[in-house]
Amino acid sequence: MSTKIIQHDINLEPFMSKSPDFNRKSILMQTERSFKSEIINIITLTALEKLFHIRISDHFERENFSFLPGQFVMLHLPGCGEVPISISSSVSNKEYIELCIRKVGKVTGMIHRLEPGAIVGIRGPFGTHFPVQKMTGCDVLLIAGGLGIAPLRSPIYWINEHRSKYRDISIMYGARDPDQVLFDYQFEEWKKIYGLKLLTIVQNAGKNWKGRVGLITDLFKEITIDPENTFAIVCGPPVMFKFVCAHLSDVGIPRHRMFVSLERRMHCGMGKCCRCNVGSTFTCLDGPIFDYWTVMNLKEAI
Repeated sequence: MSTKIIQHDINLEPFMSKSPDFNRKSILMQTERSFKSEIINIITLTALEKLFHIRISDHFERENFSFLPGQFVMLHLPGCGEVPISISSSVSNKEYIELCIRKVGKVTGMIHRLEPGAIVGIRGPFGTHFPVQKMTGCDVLLIAGGLGIAPLRSPIYWINEHRSKYRDISIMYGARDPDQVLFDYQFEEWKKIYGLKLLTIVQNAGKNWKGRVGLITDLFKEITIDPENTFAIVCGPPVMFKFVCAHLSDVGIPRHRMFVSLERRMHCGMGKCCRCNVGSTFTCLDGPIFDYWTVMNLKEAI
């Protein structure tokens, strides 16, 4: 007697109609799938940085892909390798994600040679995020140094889309020289549309630079901080954290209300390669977003 095998369509299962919860660590530990994606646009920002617009090819996967401000993805270039990159776009943008990539090694160097239409892979998103929901009803101070402005764009978009829930918003941005200032074409838009205060400074002024010159900590002289109702987000070189967070602590902001992005030698995004561990802490799983109290107690974290 022959038995008829009934074909099972997994797409009819109830869970297939729900958005995957990409933010659960238990799921992230098993996230090895790479989403086939296409580079649809490239914006040259500086001699070393480019902004890539990347769209997940499959419509269903693209619509269900979700992330929170501060998370990152692993960008895979077939035949070359992959690198962790913080997401720089709005969480509400379902058409593509934005990745600001600095040319610093073999993989990023090859990525910089790509043109629109190139196919890449995306794994993730991974990691913790900025607790922007907990910041509602308070002032938010966003402080960036150099490439640190890239991961700050996502919370800036979030705050703009929920602007009525926040009080005063201030951005402090410092770069080594004017040629390394990123996203300056958005500065006026942020100030006028987003209703925030933006202060920029460079360490070495060029011939055409008419703005402030000095260290990023010099900008604290131009803002008023309400320590009992302020959250701070700090992104940039780890050496910057000590000086910026020390000043924030001096004015009375608790260290658990300061949040930093710590991307320490991340490689796999799932805690398997152990390259980013500090003691029992894995930057890719327990971070990259930490409150400063946690970071300052992690030996060799910064």
